[in-house]
Amino acid sequence: MEDRREATARLFDLVRQTDGDDRVRHEDEIIRLNMVVARDCARRYRGRGIAADDLEQVAYLGLVKAVRGFDPDRGFDFLSFAVPTVRGELRRHFRDLGWALRPPRSIQELQTRMLAAEGDLAQQLGRSPRPSDFARHLDVDLEHVLDALGASGCFAPASLDVPTGEGDSVLADRLGGLDPAFDTAEARVTLAAVMRGLTPRERRILELRFFGGRTQAEIGADIGVTQMQVSRLLNRILARMRDKMMADTASSGPAA
Repeated sequence: MEDRREATARLFDLVRQTDGDDRVRHEDEIIRLNMVVARDCARRYRGRGIAADDLEQVAYLGLVKAVRGFDPDRGFDFLSFAVPTVRGELRRHFRDLGWALRPPRSIQELQTRMLAAEGDLAQQLGRSPRPSDFARHLDVDLEHVLDALGASGCFAPASLDVPTGEGDSVLADRLGGLDPAFDTAEARVTLAAVMRGLTPRERRILELRFFGGRTQAEIGADIGVTQMQVSRLLNRILARMRDKMMADTASSGPAA
């Protein structure tokens, strides 16, 4: 690694001292010397829906742009400028061709601004820019920068047939199903409010009848009344609950 860095620095010294064909030849040598860096950058983006060969070609293009745009007089190492430039070119390629799910236009536009600024920021700072660096440089909220960076995962959705590493299980096996209680959720919430207005004895009668499955005779024996009295109690409780629910529904409806 140090040999390549030193050779790259020496070649950039020659670039500054020459022009024409000699300058182009030295720049081409720098490109050949650092192609492994471009390949390493491209490797990080594999498996996202774009062919590996295409990614390498895009990374090489980014490397060429880095060599053409690097200013050795600023005193920073070439790789601190080249790596963000190559990654920016790869992300630009995904932005244009690789979306499986497109984020909002504002996020895409911010990504474009960040890609344009990444190379200059890297050379100014001598390192890869952090989200806070982008936020200050572009005068945008840090939260928006983080959203733009997070949207880089919208390129290729994971297949539901991908193995999870647990026996023969696949990703689809981990997806939840419809909750059978979902359709009654609203009714349960409404009933809970109505039930709070009942006495402990009335709640006991409802619990025994509708949750315990007891007969009226069994309920009467439990609470110390006759079967006929249980029947009348149940009718009064249910009628009061029905009236309460209808009143609550009417009061919560849209205003006229």
